[in-house]
Amino acid sequence: MTLTAPPSGRMHPADVARVASVGLRTRRMRAALSALGIAIGVAAMVAVLGLSASSQAGLLAEIDKLGTNLLRVAPGQTLSGEDAKLPLEAPAMIDRIGPVEDVQSTGNTQASAYRNPHIPKANTNAISVNATSLGLPGAVRASVAQGRFLNKATAQQPVAVLGATAAKRLGISKIHSGARIWVGGQWFYVVGILDSVRLTPEVNSAVLVGWPAAEKYLDFDGHPSTVYVRADTDQVTEVQKVLAATANPEKAEEVKVSQPSAALEARAATQSALNGLFLGLGAVALLVGGIGVANTMVISVLERRSEIGLRRALGATKGNILVQFLSEAVLLAALGGVAGVALGSLATAVYAQIKGWETVVPVLAWGGGLVAAIAIGALAGLLPALRAARLQPTEALRIA
Repeated sequence: MTLTAPPSGRMHPADVARVASVGLRTRRMRAALSALGIAIGVAAMVAVLGLSASSQAGLLAEIDKLGTNLLRVAPGQTLSGEDAKLPLEAPAMIDRIGPVEDVQSTGNTQASAYRNPHIPKANTNAISVNATSLGLPGAVRASVAQGRFLNKATAQQPVAVLGATAAKRLGISKIHSGARIWVGGQWFYVVGILDSVRLTPEVNSAVLVGWPAAEKYLDFDGHPSTVYVRADTDQVTEVQKVLAATANPEKAEEVKVSQPSAALEARAATQSALNGLFLGLGAVALLVGGIGVANTMVISVLERRSEIGLRRALGATKGNILVQFLSEAVLLAALGGVAGVALGSLATAVYAQIKGWETVVPVLAWGGGLVAAIAIGALAGLLPALRAARLQPTEALRIA
């Protein structure tokens, strides 16, 4: 078998890799520090994009778990700009819609809740006191963290259940016998605390009392302020179109209908402004790393003039020298890029596990990071490589 040599002036890829690694292997500390700059920039970019994608995946998974078929009906405003009211019979009328599976409601009593009667009236802590129907937890996918929810008996009495945020603001962390709060000028006993609710955050900051108890003890007028509707998943859009007219046939324009999951989905699809900031910082770090690579290559050319002169004297062409130093810069940047992708992916995985998200590292993150690192390395090494290629053998050997 006859072996054919490569055309004059050309090098095998294996030879290119070997000579490109010479400078890195003989100057390991300098190479490591230069690669570190590239690694930090790439890691920042990968981590930002990875955490954003993981957060989005986690939020969408939570939305799927909570269901996208929850609709919320609330009063809007009258033509004169005043606050409108939903009719007393609105929940019952909505319940007649065929695809509707569950209807629950709350009504704002306008009462205030305090830890005790000695708290100044101005310190309401943004806690609302709402009358509630008994099936509310099932409709909004809320679970009871402590105690129990209201039932037919306790709904008649001065008894309350606290949302997660309301409990914190009232300083109640545990349910015990005799626990009570000051509501509307009288004591209400606390029998339960709800877990935090994602789709309906207004429930978190509310004190919930039974509908009959609100009318009896808090002068509640009985008008619902929010109606929560669970519809057949395949017919949510159709139900949404008729809810306003069904809730208030005479003044449908005074009714607001929303889909809580739509707001969360929009937020999941929206890139945070902070993402742009962190990506910018990552790009700056990557640029600084590129300057480090350029500095390393310039010094390398100055220190290796004798090597360049000797190789030129032995027949290496300007192209060989150019390829050698350019490949060295690209290899240095690629090593930093690989390390940066690994660090960024690790940071994403650790944080995602802590938050309970699925770990997602988009191709744009790691692929873009590697491409950016290699491009930076090529640009940073181009000028030193050209400078090395222009050295004449006699000049390089004389200076050395």
